[in-house]
Amino acid sequence: MGVRLMVVDDHRLLAEALASALKLRGHRVLAAAAPAVGAAELVISRAPEVCLLGTATPAEPGTFDPVARIKRERPQVAVVVLGPVPSPRGIAAAFAAGASGYVRHDERIEGVERAIMKARAGEAAVAPQLLQGAFGELLNPAAQPDDEGQRLLHMLTPREVEVLVRVADGEDTRLIAAGMGIAPSTARTHVQRVLMKLGVGSRLEAAALAARTGLLDRAGPLPHTAPVPPPRPETGAAGPQ
Repeated sequence: MGVRLMVVDDHRLLAEALASALKLRGHRVLAAAAPAVGAAELVISRAPEVCLLGTATPAEPGTFDPVARIKRERPQVAVVVLGPVPSPRGIAAAFAAGASGYVRHDERIEGVERAIMKARAGEAAVAPQLLQGAFGELLNPAAQPDDEGQRLLHMLTPREVEVLVRVADGEDTRLIAAGMGIAPSTARTHVQRVLMKLGVGSRLEAAALAARTGLLDRAGPLPHTAPVPPPRPETGAAGPQ
């Protein structure tokens, strides 16, 4: 017996193609709608047995708010998320919102159909390889790309961070000194300390390292510094020496 279901995805072509394939397999597809914003209202009004809800960003905050609303107002509807290869956080967020399953966008139609049938039967519908990958990442988490930037940032004083940002902006010693209101010799000393702490031999290497590790993004904008006014010309004639 076919399942009464809905397909909701941001990509209309994908939604319509999937809906057509499921119809050919004997399922009753109520609608194939593109905008995810109106997904909850559409599903609540039609009350299918299963809803396939597509998403391109499973790890983004709020992605699964429609799932939570559907389960709150139509708890009998089983929601299966259709998305890219998720992180463990993505899978956890989907199920925490009330989803009954998670299927990859590139899954074969047979796999999608199995997930639909499992979800309708009240079972969790997640491919074993997805769970294996998720557990593997949880047990052996990959280092975050900005970990090194955070570590390097903690090695520098706030003054040295500002110096590094100015170096990355291409300022020379004279501009750094003027922008920070310090003597050129002091600015030069700060630059040397930054290079030493970062373990690099030149300003160019320091700027490249800061950009690569995300240190510049963490450092934030430079503090506002009022421009240094030019020296005022003397008014009045000099007296006789």
